[in-house]
Amino acid sequence: MKNSLDMTHGPLAGKIMGFSLPLMFSYILQVLFNMADIAVAGRFAGAEALGSVGSCAILCTLFTGFLFGISGGINVTAARHLGAGEDKAVRQTVHTGLFISLFIGLGLLAGGAALARQVLTLMRTKDELIGGAVVYLRIYMLGMPALAVYNWGNAVLGAAGDTRRPLYCMAGSGVLNVGLNLLFVIRFHWGVAGVAVASVLSETLSAVLIVVMLRREQSLIGLRREHMTFDTAKARHMLALGVPSGLQNAIFAFANLFIQASVNSFDAIMVEGNSAAANADGLIYDVMAAFYAACASFMSQNFGARQPRRALRCYGISLLYSFGAGAILSL
Repeated sequence: MKNSLDMTHGPLAGKIMGFSLPLMFSYILQVLFNMADIAVAGRFAGAEALGSVGSCAILCTLFTGFLFGISGGINVTAARHLGAGEDKAVRQTVHTGLFISLFIGLGLLAGGAALARQVLTLMRTKDELIGGAVVYLRIYMLGMPALAVYNWGNAVLGAAGDTRRPLYCMAGSGVLNVGLNLLFVIRFHWGVAGVAVASVLSETLSAVLIVVMLRREQSLIGLRREHMTFDTAKARHMLALGVPSGLQNAIFAFANLFIQASVNSFDAIMVEGNSAAANADGLIYDVMAAFYAACASFMSQNFGARQPRRALRCYGISLLYSFGAGAILSL
């Protein structure tokens, strides 16, 4: 594989940093594009639009965090089989992981769209904001299957050490997102709906790009029609790892729902200000998350290659990088 990285041999510190940097930029781009949604909505559609979009931010984080956890299960399983040199198991993981991701993405779409108003009402969303918030959330949920597919592709490529091509996908979809935001809100005057539609279309582009990349990939992780089967044993293993990880991410977001509900008890200006400021949290978290992802891939490949001591060194180096990044950015 042209862009793969040998995780089981050679010095670790430089490789982990080199693996993490593209991931870091990819995560930061996602935060910046979300900031663009808030900025465009607030600047060109008014403060109420900003508040409506911001009222959904925690819910969006909850859903995307769960998908990120599921993709982590796929990443760890694929990396371990790659490290062990188990070709058949790698192919089964790649193709079964796609089915799992699509199914969960469709489930989130159905549940989120159906319960949008009820959940926002429980969060005590302001009367003047809830109409726009429901519209935004229901449209945004249409992008869940595409986001699930992108996370699957990102996990598969990351398991083989390729974090650059997912970054290219994210950059391309992000530029589209910003452009469509401006077009739909300024030119077409779609307001909150325009911001949501732009997000869905950009997420769809990222999913299409990463599927095309894996279709053209000639290595073990390539997507092939003849291998398009669902392996129950592999699915159970990936879900056993991914669901707890996804729930862990979701629990943090769920706790923040109570904070958002408290914020929503204040007037609309307070909600709008909080929506604008809260995006900064993601910048610090996502830089550290890049090292978490690197740790998972490196440790899994080395456990698969029966090198437990090297796997523990991966853990220590990743922890040091993450702690240092968090401390510097927090200061």
